[in-house]
Amino acid sequence: MTAATPSVELAIETRGLTKRFGHQTAVDGVDLAVPRGAVFGFLGPNGSGKTTSIRMLLGLATATSGDIAVLGQEMPGRLRDVLPRVGALVEGPAFYPFLSGAANLRRLDTADPGASSATRSARVHLALERVGLTHAAGKKVRAYSLGMKQRLGIANALLVPRELLVLDEPTNGLDPQGTREVRSLVRSLAAEGTTVFVSSHLLAEVEQMCTHAAVMSAGSLVAQGTLDELRRVGEAHVRVRTPDVADARRVLAGLGLVADSVDAGRVGAGRTDADRFGVPGDRNADGLLSAPLADGAAAPETIVAALVADGVRVRGFSVVGASLEERFVALTGEGFDVVQ
Repeated sequence: MTAATPSVELAIETRGLTKRFGHQTAVDGVDLAVPRGAVFGFLGPNGSGKTTSIRMLLGLATATSGDIAVLGQEMPGRLRDVLPRVGALVEGPAFYPFLSGAANLRRLDTADPGASSATRSARVHLALERVGLTHAAGKKVRAYSLGMKQRLGIANALLVPRELLVLDEPTNGLDPQGTREVRSLVRSLAAEGTTVFVSSHLLAEVEQMCTHAAVMSAGSLVAQGTLDELRRVGEAHVRVRTPDVADARRVLAGLGLVADSVDAGRVGAGRTDADRFGVPGDRNADGLLSAPLADGAAAPETIVAALVADGVRVRGFSVVGASLEERFVALTGEGFDVVQ
């Protein structure tokens, strides 16, 4: 599965990208395809090779082998042409603690040979406003929280218009409100035509923010595509909510469906069963069963009819595909954080 066909213009493309440190292979033959205009989630457990890959994309580390193209230009050969068109926040922001947030941005902007001094103050003000730090513009960075420093780093990446924005764990250290602000900011940037490449291990954030994703595991790329494509690759399940768990399990078994009990409190990150099924009332006595719906299995309406005919009180029924969490665990063998 690929995130783009050859007809789609790519903001980032790699072929066989590999990085070795001595006898250890940190990134192993990665073929990335990031469409222009996408919000692309680069997912994987810590140590899976995400940051090393990003460093190679930006010319901060040399690849052992493989090819890289960023914004249609070969890297690192066209580094000087490409980097002015790319904003990045990698491995956390670093600032002068004794200077204010605005002073830090002005100093960083001065170091950019392509930045106009005539509009510097206006650009700094706009960047701080976009990340919600106008109120702290004059405060020394040593008094900033981790989340404020993270937002200041994003502001630095936005000092001039960028075609590509690369963010390594952008919501790290942010409270829920700060996380929502960054999510909204990323969406607005994408709406303006900026491609946003987001490295993260937080599934809930990726599901709410991204249009595409790639999954890394132990240095290898194990899947990529749109979020819908990633969800579709996996077995569908029927889920039944009922107080008559034993009877429901028996009826499902008679239809060739092997049902397991699942956590009755939540189904999917951030969604209760009441949210999914939309049925009011006290759920404390209910159980939730889930059964794989393989090819050739009974139709959903047949399953519901059989349950009702046997006297099973069906309080909720749905057919769901594999969640992103289930897909990622299957692909990597490791769990992911699903909440911030």
